[in-house]
Amino acid sequence: VQLQASGGGLVQAGGSLRLSCAVSGSSVSINGVDWYRQAPEKQRELVAGFTIGDDEVYADSVKGRFTIASDIPKNTVYLQMNRLKPADTAVYYCDADITYLDGRFWRRKRSWGQGTLVTVSS
Repeated sequence: VQLQASGGGLVQAGGSLRLSCAVSGSSVSINGVDWYRQAPEKQRELVAGFTIGDDEVYADSVKGRFTIASDIPKNTVYLQMNRLKPADTAVYYCDADITYLDGRFWRRKRSWGQGTLVTVSS
């Protein structure tokens, strides 16, 4: 099972980016994904979260600008980021709650992927 976050880049303030969190592997499914970010010299913060069957959650700083979308058959969750601000500059990570087949047994775990850098210029 592998988890990969992608889609970061350099964008001007007011622009948009879409991040992807893809879980690969056979016999694996996503139960939910949390997106975090960490800016230089700042603590990691939860940006948005998605769990199947529950409401999405967003940090106050991104409400109305960021949206989570999921493509469960593709085991991919997206973070659409609009009206980006320089304060959104950070490395973004996804933390996925997944179920996977381990031999003869189904197991559930959280998997933390490598981050993707988002830089918003003023």
